[in-house]
Amino acid sequence: QDGISLIQTADGAMQEIHAILQRMNQLAVQAASGTYNDEDRLHLQNEFDQLSSEIDNIALTTKFNNILLFDGSFSRDIQTGTDASSVLNITIGDMTKEKLFSTDGGAGIGITGASVTPNMINGDYIVRVSKDVDNDFFIDVTGWVFNQFGRKVNASESSLSVNRVDGQLYTLTVNFDYNSLQEGQVVVRVNNGTATILQPFEVSINTLQNAQSSIAKIQNAINIVSAERARLGAYQNRLEHTLNNVQNYAENLTASESRIRDADMAKEMAELTRNQILAEAGTAMLAQANALPQNILKLL
Repeated sequence: QDGISLIQTADGAMQEIHAILQRMNQLAVQAASGTYNDEDRLHLQNEFDQLSSEIDNIALTTKFNNILLFDGSFSRDIQTGTDASSVLNITIGDMTKEKLFSTDGGAGIGITGASVTPNMINGDYIVRVSKDVDNDFFIDVTGWVFNQFGRKVNASESSLSVNRVDGQLYTLTVNFDYNSLQEGQVVVRVNNGTATILQPFEVSINTLQNAQSSIAKIQNAINIVSAERARLGAYQNRLEHTLNNVQNYAENLTASESRIRDADMAKEMAELTRNQILAEAGTAMLAQANALPQNILKLL
């Protein structure tokens, strides 16, 4: 029952994320229409930005028993029986906007590949590519366990060292093709010593081109949320059947025990009636015996 409650809590939050994405899709379709000008799109962008921020707010604050559900780290075993092996593992995907709007590949970002050192911490690291006033490229690496920093790079430099908060040094290596570098950002997803380049996660509708490109990303995000909700629904259905089976099991075991341990009510009621008749007959006999001396006393 606790597992079902957890799933229902998660699904309720994802229902709101789903509704937000549907509204963002409506705004993107509107902004992609030629009947709107850039000023109209800026007004639409205001609501679009607020909705996008609310996705992260829901994803990073939704908890069950003070356990975060949507930060990508949720993986718990739900005990479904008395045996240690009677468990159902439930995982819930990352529902932050970075994950929802990111897609594999780095086309147009000037990325040729990525690698990480063996002791690199798993996670996502945002690589931002920008230019300064001299048109020199800067690369900023931001990670949830890292201090933000920026440094200038040249054609021969691709290894970026970052300091963890606790002082330990880890190295993130991203291979850039300097000649094709463009301004923008990518996400480097680090997992077990390998790295995957993701396209920029940001979506906007402030221009006709951005609105048109955002529609596909929003549709992809809707598909991600729909797939996650379908998986949680499958978990819930399984747990409900598990619960019904456990309840039937307990009921049948109790019935089996009662046939062994409990009294035969018909037999015991007959025995009780017999004893009551015998007790009443004895009482009547004593009353009759006591009546004779009382009559003699009256005569005397």
